[in-house]
Amino acid sequence: MKRVLVAGVASVLMVLPAAAQTLEPTAPPEPPGMKPLCNGRDLAGWEGDPRLWSVKDGAIRGETTLENPTYGNTFLLYVGDQGKPVVFKDFELRLSCRIETGNAGVQYRSTHKPFKDTDRNKWVVAGYQAEVANAPGTAGFLYHESGRGGLVNVGDKVEIGEDGKPRVVGKLGDRQAIASTYRRSGWNDYVIRCEGNHVRHWLNGIQVIELIDNDTEPAVGPNGRPRPYSNRCMEGILALQIHAGPPMWVEYKNTRIKELHP
Repeated sequence: MKRVLVAGVASVLMVLPAAAQTLEPTAPPEPPGMKPLCNGRDLAGWEGDPRLWSVKDGAIRGETTLENPTYGNTFLLYVGDQGKPVVFKDFELRLSCRIETGNAGVQYRSTHKPFKDTDRNKWVVAGYQAEVANAPGTAGFLYHESGRGGLVNVGDKVEIGEDGKPRVVGKLGDRQAIASTYRRSGWNDYVIRCEGNHVRHWLNGIQVIELIDNDTEPAVGPNGRPRPYSNRCMEGILALQIHAGPPMWVEYKNTRIKELHP
């Protein structure tokens, strides 16, 4: 009996360090002078498929239905008062988001991909994406849309060399502990900070990824030609994503930005 009890206690203790690990918020304090990007009333300053995007209760809402699907991933582009997508270089971006099913993302340092007049979806971008998903341990990871794919998993510090190969060079904490700070089906607060080739994400005050991107040369495709959008992103536009697939909705609110070295 004692042996069984000790073994049971030991196995519980083995589980406790990761599950019970407490993480202190590490996000920097919000800098003064953040610029709001949405007025909370309508989509002034944004451009996307009017069938799919609206403002509800002060939040930007993207929604697909059986009657109104998206033809591939689609994006709401920030155009400000310029009438064309606004380019940002070094900045801190803050917003809150929530989602139930499917996945979406916050696109930054991105490029508006060219399209043909016959295309059904002209709001397509390529570049860095902060993952939005109702999935603890996945939400917050760094993806390269239309580029290199997954770059940095939650909890990792990654450096991508000039050869284009990513290497995990450190850890930000236990992934399970980081995942436990996610608010399932609720509002989650993002901080995205870009300085040169250094990129960081925080989710609910906890740092979830860090990237040093030294990949300056586009990859070469099977045809021997360079693949556009396949190297690091040093500047670009902002956009919000709806992912292709079954009906879904996602909401973004309190979106604001501060340029760091204008």
